[in-house]
Amino acid sequence: MATASAEHRPDSLRAGCVEAVAAADLDRKVAIVRVVYARWKDRTISLMRPGDPPVPDRPGRPDRPALVDPRKVARRSLHSLRGRIALLHALAHIELNAIDLALDIVARFAPERPPASFFDGWMQVAFEEAKHFSLLRARLRALGADYGDLPAHGGLWEAAHQTRNDLYARLAVVPLILEARGLDVTPSLIDKMTETGDDETAAILDIIYTDEKKHVAIGAKWFRFYCARERTDPARRFRELVRANFRGDLKPPFNDRARAEAGLTPLFYRSLTATSNA
Repeated sequence: MATASAEHRPDSLRAGCVEAVAAADLDRKVAIVRVVYARWKDRTISLMRPGDPPVPDRPGRPDRPALVDPRKVARRSLHSLRGRIALLHALAHIELNAIDLALDIVARFAPERPPASFFDGWMQVAFEEAKHFSLLRARLRALGADYGDLPAHGGLWEAAHQTRNDLYARLAVVPLILEARGLDVTPSLIDKMTETGDDETAAILDIIYTDEKKHVAIGAKWFRFYCARERTDPARRFRELVRANFRGDLKPPFNDRARAEAGLTPLFYRSLTATSNA
């Protein structure tokens, strides 16, 4: 197993994030995130330095899982072991991409010099997404499987590529659409796992749900910050960016209460649903 020891010394936060994004060995990716997060939290690393490596267009990945069209990813009943494994595998794939999305926003937009607390928030997100991936992978292994055993879909990185040149669009699409979707679907998944007697998986999903509320709140905070700085209405700006950078409509049902607690009120997203004529 590849590791990143406490002696791992990237030249800067940006360089450390680039190294973690590029890592194809997933144990090493998680280990680098933990070290770089701790060093940034302790302020023993600079934000960026001349000569930092370029941000990769795509994150490093192992040979497996095979990436396929989303329509070809199998869906199975959660009442079977195979179905629960398929769910855990899909969630692990989402969390792996979430690690790299959080690292990418730090590395890619560091030259724009946001406040230091911007990087505090997104490194916390990266650290917690790495925790989620590790928990899900350990649960898969406890059930006799592993990440990579099943196909996964390759569309999750499209959001990063589409918004690579626009911090406003990145904040709108990734935390306020993709992560917010987790607030909508996770409570019902927790209930289903509890119904099937899989309390271990339910407990992991509860951890993820609690953390994801914080992640959406971090995204909403910074989206509102930049809108306030430019004196633009955040809800209207959000809708404009989503229509320009996100394919398709937003799909209800929405967890309005959890979204609102994170700073994402219905005024942002209700008019973007397929059933709305707004």
